[in-house]
Amino acid sequence: MDLLGGKIKVKYLSALTKSLRKANSNSPTYFISRWLFLRTLGLIYLIAFLSLWVQIDGLVGSNGILPTKDYLSTIQDNFGNERYWLWPTVFWLNGSDSALHFVCGIGLCLSILLISNCWAPIVLFFLWLCYLSLVVVGQDFLSFQWDILLLETGFLAIFLAPFQKIPKFFCASPSSIAVLWLHRWLLFRLMFSSGYVKLSSGDETWKNLTALDYHYQTQPLPTLVGWYIHHLPEWFQKFSVAVMFGIELLIPFCIFLPRRYRAFAGFTLILLQVLIALTGNYCFFNLLTISLCFLLFSDLDFRRILPQKLTSRFPNGMREVEVRTKTTGKFYLSGRSMIITALVIFVLMTSCIRMSGMLFRYERLPSFALRILRWSAPFHTVNGYGLFANMTKSRPEIILEGSNDGKKWKAYQFRWKPGNLDQPPRTVAPHQPRLDWQMWFAALSNHRRTPWFSKLVEKLLLGSPEVLKLLLENPFADKPPRYIRAKLYDYKFTDWETKRRQGDWWQRRETGFYIPAVYDNKDN
Repeated sequence: MDLLGGKIKVKYLSALTKSLRKANSNSPTYFISRWLFLRTLGLIYLIAFLSLWVQIDGLVGSNGILPTKDYLSTIQDNFGNERYWLWPTVFWLNGSDSALHFVCGIGLCLSILLISNCWAPIVLFFLWLCYLSLVVVGQDFLSFQWDILLLETGFLAIFLAPFQKIPKFFCASPSSIAVLWLHRWLLFRLMFSSGYVKLSSGDETWKNLTALDYHYQTQPLPTLVGWYIHHLPEWFQKFSVAVMFGIELLIPFCIFLPRRYRAFAGFTLILLQVLIALTGNYCFFNLLTISLCFLLFSDLDFRRILPQKLTSRFPNGMREVEVRTKTTGKFYLSGRSMIITALVIFVLMTSCIRMSGMLFRYERLPSFALRILRWSAPFHTVNGYGLFANMTKSRPEIILEGSNDGKKWKAYQFRWKPGNLDQPPRTVAPHQPRLDWQMWFAALSNHRRTPWFSKLVEKLLLGSPEVLKLLLENPFADKPPRYIRAKLYDYKFTDWETKRRQGDWWQRRETGFYIPAVYDNKDN
């Protein structure tokens, strides 16, 4: 009887195992989505390092606006050994211009290795370290939300990427579903927070759906497409704001629903990012967000939309757990599981604290929660997000002018920000002209709250070639001017009639001085 009972148990267990295997075989796999995400992430890192490299001397070089050595020296004098944790950067070893160029070059090479699918986890770690080091010393010029988003995404990707020594098109090494969901959680926080901060800010333009009446012409670097959309009817602008709120506040919840709903969310969010990219210059932000959206799609979804020649190179109907069992050992899995568990706990705990601070205000959080945020903040592994909480209704624009006699003034021309009235708005993304961007922020404040602006004026008076390379045109090519002043103008898009009659894309009205004439008493 016991023997018979044993046979029944074995048969039962065997049948159960087969049924589980059959059920698991229908579970979605994410080989293609992971491949697309990591290749796109490598491209984004490539763009980020290359874009910064061509500007690095003028921004934070020894003759730049905010020199790295001076910045690190000030931190060292004030914080001592604590500086290594609060400002984690490899430039503590060497803050020279050569070191800045070396890190940018290394980042470029590592990005190519990531695109080639070579040593991905190790490459991703050093990419994160290099970009973190640049963000730390970049000061105002690397303080944008896409910079910290790239750091957080790149950090999580370390644990998602497969390990492969020799570059191949595809690698069947294990990928963690838990880490995959951490990326989706990041995407949720990014999109939901973007919508929530607009709605909770109390800004009337968001409440009455009129924000887009101003946005296209008041955003940092407008585009030509934005000029045309700005002139569409009022009902279209309000409808666009309402749709945007729906996408940013409701669609992110579909991320946590079954596969079909996630795919719908992915298509919707990608469409939103494409529209934003067409109407504004936001560096690599839109491409980075799209790369996170790739992780919402399963292999089945991609096989329906991608060419068969591409998808046929990936496993079909093979569960990742089976690949994991065949390609890795128990010790590796055990160690990896412990690391991923610790990562999940840390990310969920820290991100929930940040979400709570956004929803209920940070001052209401307990002291231990604030200590966790202060401890993790320097590394930008978990961040808070939210763009354009308050819409600017006007566009103040700073025009820098120089003179040798204080009577005849010549304007400095920037590469991308508005200046000449007949200069059309242009698309520059995914490259980011960081000085042009900061000029927008400076115009919304005053020179006392933007200390870097005084440094810019100083470098123009000295005729710094590194800073002048950031500009389109230097009206004082022979020698630097004796005087520098900054005038404020209110810029607006022209209407259709003015554009046809005069050919101008902009109209402006002088509003005063940002800074009066600054005199350099050097001998000319």
